[in-house]
Amino acid sequence: MTTTRPNQPACETDQPRAIVLVSGGLDSATTLAIARDEGFACRALVFDYGQRHRVELEAASKVAQALGAEAITMVRLDPDAFQGSALTTAIAVPKDRDTGSMSSHQAGEIPVTYVPARNLVFLSYATALAESVGASDIYIGVNAVDYSGYPDCRPEFIEAFGRAAQLATKAGDEGGALRVHAPLMEWTKAQIIQRGNELGVDYAITHSCYDPDAQGRACGHCDSCLLRSAGFEQAGIADPTTYIRV
Repeated sequence: MTTTRPNQPACETDQPRAIVLVSGGLDSATTLAIARDEGFACRALVFDYGQRHRVELEAASKVAQALGAEAITMVRLDPDAFQGSALTTAIAVPKDRDTGSMSSHQAGEIPVTYVPARNLVFLSYATALAESVGASDIYIGVNAVDYSGYPDCRPEFIEAFGRAAQLATKAGDEGGALRVHAPLMEWTKAQIIQRGNELGVDYAITHSCYDPDAQGRACGHCDSCLLRSAGFEQAGIADPTTYIRV
């Protein structure tokens, strides 16, 4: 099921459109702010794939509204296609891992929080939506520096998908360009937060935790919480997140 609702008045015809994947986390919020700053009228694309951390869906809508997306498209995917992950099943979310072991150069194995082919599916849908609404640009907030070792966050994947999108689409076949942007790819979490702060991102409305409590409060112990907390500290910016940390 797909639901699209307008968020802003229609953009001027000479303003280029972009599809921006928005999860509700700080990376995708910063990516949306960057796309807007680069002159795009943005359609926020949000996926409900049965994730345990449902609070991120509410955060995604808040982020899209606050950062001026012209429309928000919410897509409900079949959760059965994304099993075997700690983010979609009752598998325990890893806690208190050494953040130094989470970089792309040091990760020895793919963690249980990996969701099968998630970004491949998301980008494929974004490509179809882009062609449908006349957009030539897709933005995704993947990162290969401060991340948990997911194969679909690597620059090789983004580059390969961009080539595939050109080959698979009418726009590409007719000589048009369909560009996939990953502006955060080489940035540390601190650099991402600093740039978002410059662009006016309200990180208090974002959500990063993989294992929040019933009130939506961040656990403070999962990979995502630890990277987020360290990023704010290294950026010298106050972290607005409410952590449980018991």
